Amino acid sequence: MTTIAPGPSFRAEHIGSLLRPPALLAARDAFEAGTIDREALRAAEDEAIRGAVALQEEVGLEAVTDGEFRRHTYSDSFTTSGISGIAIATTEDEGWRKSSTHGHRMARRIPQVVAKIEWQGAGNARDFAFLKSVTRRTPKITLPGPAYIHYRTGREHIARDVYPNLDTFWSDLVEAYRCEMRALGDAGCTYLQIDETALVKLGDARARELLRERGDDWQDLLRIYVDVINAVVEAAPKEMKIAIHVCRSQDPSWQAVASYEPITDAMFNRLAIAAYLLEWDGPRAGSFEPLRHLPKDKRVVLGLVTAKSMTLESADELKRRIEEASHYANIMQLGLSPHCGFSTSARAADAGAYDMQRAKLARVVEVARAVWGD
Repeated sequence: MTTIAPGPSFRAEHIGSLLRPPALLAARDAFEAGTIDREALRAAEDEAIRGAVALQEEVGLEAVTDGEFRRHTYSDSFTTSGISGIAIATTEDEGWRKSSTHGHRMARRIPQVVAKIEWQGAGNARDFAFLKSVTRRTPKITLPGPAYIHYRTGREHIARDVYPNLDTFWSDLVEAYRCEMRALGDAGCTYLQIDETALVKLGDARARELLRERGDDWQDLLRIYVDVINAVVEAAPKEMKIAIHVCRSQDPSWQAVASYEPITDAMFNRLAIAAYLLEWDGPRAGSFEPLRHLPKDKRVVLGLVTAKSMTLESADELKRRIEEASHYANIMQLGLSPHCGFSTSARAADAGAYDMQRAKLARVVEVARAVWGD
């Protein structure tokens, strides 16, 4: 029987990214223009991360991230720089395109497997070590889920001369994650968040049709993806607690306009993970009914606070929604968070978004303390 990886037990959570401060954005622009070197950019990142940590500590969060300030997107810290063998392919000049049958989809920027996948070294561990050095809270790092590459690229963009058999592709990818997690563990990491963006899309009718057109059955992929995630989790150091963020994407035109119901059994009963960070910030997520399948030894952090809105949720409304969720799962198995990170790319919103970000994180902590008392 598969051993369930231990999960964190924080009632109030932050999912990962924060809005990049203007000074950091300016430093990144200067680096890309060649007017400052990488050392100066890293110094700017360090300073911004100190500020991000201070923000999270001030609002009362017990687990903190570095805001993902050293990344452009959630995936590039591992998919494009943590492992070899991946190239970013541009498949359409226009990027976004409209499909009359399947809605919007983005096909411009996809990972393409062009060589053997191998771990590239402890870059993330170095970054984590800095985060750990500037907080006395629990430092958390996020990594993209292992299904990301295959879901985005399909068999067509995994070189057959490199991987004539996909089993070898998966085993090499799992080995790269094993090396990554061992390096993170050596750096003192005890909390890893896996950002899994493929699973929930498998419940969307549009995504299923797109997958069918390229020769993939969504049920087969669900089985494969769960098995691969389990293989990654089982390779983690024993002291490392793991939570999985099942992400719908910040863009409402993207897939995942679907309940968790189609993937609930696989997600709750087959995944060897004890903590789930799930998004329920809007109607496209459906009801809380899938929580009725939550095993007694697992927990769910409810992503009820919308990171992409400039409206602050009221404490009463959040308490009401937590109570609604508790009709399907024991309230002691639940927690509260924003639905996703506040910045899915390096560019931030207008100036008022920074104040709203702080207010939303503070509201998460406020409500969690009121509901659970810890």
